[in-house]
Amino acid sequence: MTSARTRFTLMLIVVAAASRLVAHAPNFTPLGAIALFGGAYFEDRRAGLLVPLAALFLTDLILGFYPGMAFVYASFAMTVLIGYRLRHTRSAYAIAGATLGTAILFFIVTNFGVWAAGGLYPHSLAGLEQAYVSAIPFFRNSVFGDMAYAAALFGGMVLAERFWAGAARASERVGLP
Repeated sequence: MTSARTRFTLMLIVVAAASRLVAHAPNFTPLGAIALFGGAYFEDRRAGLLVPLAALFLTDLILGFYPGMAFVYASFAMTVLIGYRLRHTRSAYAIAGATLGTAILFFIVTNFGVWAAGGLYPHSLAGLEQAYVSAIPFFRNSVFGDMAYAAALFGGMVLAERFWAGAARASERVGLP
């Protein structure tokens, strides 16, 4: 049987993933935050990895597949691993730092993938530089999206945990099981 916390974590991820399906600014998506949050909050590490990747895959099924998907999935798997590090420290500074760090990781990995796997840029050092420079305008939205969704996911969990703790104390006071 799954815990209420696990069910709530899953529900937050499903809602966030669904937001990927509505119109949004380029790269302003919940995916980085979902991966970080899943790694930080799922009790089972396998679920922490599989649920965020499944959310990405299911929304990709709807939106369509694209070149360089392997690099996107790899960057989100690495983001989950960073989320594992947040299991023991969930300060706002640690979450903000991890969120910014994973946005940078996504930028580096996926734009390397665009250069390496695609035909858009020459396969030279100058082509790699061009790929990264061309992606800079999208990086801002990626950071803002990751920060906004991380605040919603991690903040939502903090609020829920406070509510559950308060509800448990109240039920104990009145003698409810």
